[in-house]
Amino acid sequence: MEAFAYTDINAPLVERCRLGDRRAQAEIYKRYAKAMFNAAVRITGDYAEAEDVLQESFLSAFRELHSYKGDSSFGSWLKRIVINKSINCLRSRRLQLVPLAEQHDAPAAEEADGGLDPEEVSWRADVVRRCVQELPDGYRVVLSLYLLEGYDHAEIAGIMGITESTSKSQYSRARKKLLELARQHGL
Repeated sequence: MEAFAYTDINAPLVERCRLGDRRAQAEIYKRYAKAMFNAAVRITGDYAEAEDVLQESFLSAFRELHSYKGDSSFGSWLKRIVINKSINCLRSRRLQLVPLAEQHDAPAAEEADGGLDPEEVSWRADVVRRCVQELPDGYRVVLSLYLLEGYDHAEIAGIMGITESTSKSQYSRARKKLLELARQHGL
């Protein structure tokens, strides 16, 4: 089996951005803005702050493009900037992780009903999104980074400046709190 080298399909566009090509920057923005905004809003929990984070992230990325080495996809590199800026935004709001001593006792989740119509699924997804936004900042950030962004607990610990065990416990408590909120909202 032949090994293939990784090639980012955006490499020519990124190179044009390095040369200051405004059209290339606009195209990069167009390709990544929605996904990066979604990552920012999941972490910050606030649309206005996520918009600010998005703009700051792109400005920073274009300013620091010389530091992008191409050893990962441009999208991965940009997402890391967005996540770091989102977490910094929370820190500026004095992000407080929920104390480890706080317990949320919720019974185990019941299995979802099968055969739901698309409107019901859409409604439930919307309720879950609202419940995630209601989580305390520390819970929401760890849950988002782990479940939605695909980071492991060691990476989350490094990003947030916490221990790996704190990340794991915050994630566990976030899941329990999310189930509790979902039940309160009729799920």
